[in-house]
Amino acid sequence: MARYTGPKNRINRKFAEPILGSGKNLDKNSFPPGMHGNSKKRKTTSEYSLQLREKQKAKYTYLMLEKQFRNTYFEANRQKGSTGENLMKLLESRLDNTVFRMGFTGTRTAARQLVSHNHLLVNGQPVNVPSYSLKPGDVIELKPKSKANNDITGLARPKAQRIGWVDFNEKEFKGTFLMAPERESIPENIKEQLIVELYSK
Repeated sequence: MARYTGPKNRINRKFAEPILGSGKNLDKNSFPPGMHGNSKKRKTTSEYSLQLREKQKAKYTYLMLEKQFRNTYFEANRQKGSTGENLMKLLESRLDNTVFRMGFTGTRTAARQLVSHNHLLVNGQPVNVPSYSLKPGDVIELKPKSKANNDITGLARPKAQRIGWVDFNEKEFKGTFLMAPERESIPENIKEQLIVELYSK
């Protein structure tokens, strides 16, 4: 599928969770999208449907296409340890996700745009690849020209709850990726074991 550019609330309603954006309208309109809403919903959900749904949720959450997500899964499967936990670590280690976690922007979509528009340096070198995989100790910062742009610095959203695996200096717009997080530290409501079962078939 192509990258989703449609209404964000439609995806939030599909999963009944704030996958994209704040999900502030879920309380008013939480039934699934489509003209029939819940009326055509099946009484039972197949195992495959649950697994596919979880994979789609992860793809929408981390703004990834199928081929890219599948390759990330295969990389996680090659590593030692739990494939599901490895997958979540790889997803969280992406540059665009880390920029979001640090608070450079308030959404992953804005973080992805910040990266792809070449506003960031990683260890002093320009990087404009959202899927760039960070290593512990990598330093991310805005380019000097970008720091002087109020439109860019105005995107910053200091986190109310600090994320333990990143450090961010709000005054300097500079952060450090400390380590790949353990699964229990990642707040995303994704059942990664269902994704593993889907790809294992």
